[in-house]
Amino acid sequence: MKRTANAVWNGGLKDGNGTFGVGSGAFSNQKYGFKTRFEDEPGTNPEELIAAAHASCFSMAFSSELGKRNVTPAAIETTAAITFEELTLKKSVLTTKVKALGADKATVEEAAAAAKAGCPISRVLKLEIELELTIET
Repeated sequence: MKRTANAVWNGGLKDGNGTFGVGSGAFSNQKYGFKTRFEDEPGTNPEELIAAAHASCFSMAFSSELGKRNVTPAAIETTAAITFEELTLKKSVLTTKVKALGADKATVEEAAAAAKAGCPISRVLKLEIELELTIET
């Protein structure tokens, strides 16, 4: 399986602009630029997309790991915060709330740890990954 995305950049670093999209067509022609990446101008940037990928990947992996332990979560909600300093991704903090009614807390924690280590995005990122987990059982 291959997934694709495309990006176009026009102009210099600070005065240029770009667009990107994904092969599935889920979104296209999304604008990005120096100010959306390094300042606070509204819009997206590569680091935000990595955060979205990490949050969604981890949530799915967590559901899978819970399933391996005979637990079906009612909901998993994850926010990923990527720290980008000195042109390097330094850290991803996954803040996750899981509703796994009737589940043993230790089992849920074990599944979360396995998902953190095993999710494909976690495995490809070369940075510190922290998990802040809230469990509703």
